[in-house]
Amino acid sequence: MKANFSDYTESEFVDLLKRIVSSEGSEKEVDALVFHFEKISEHPSGSDLIFYPDDGEDDSPEGITGTVKKWRASKGLPGFKQ
Repeated sequence: MKANFSDYTESEFVDLLKRIVSSEGSEKEVDALVFHFEKISEHPSGSDLIFYPDDGEDDSPEGITGTVKKWRASKGLPGFKQ
């Protein structure tokens, strides 16, 4: 896992979310991935974006990535590595 959000490319971040959504690995490993997602994304909804999305929101890994990307840009936070 990478230390910061800006260390990830958009594709790598989608892959991280795919691992979480598919529950790939042990419960402990998935919990660690969820905690990592919350820490690096800094989004106020945290893991609710994955497990309890708002009605009508795209809860696919790509949709969650778009939500986080848009929110971070609106707050002036660094984006994905190019």
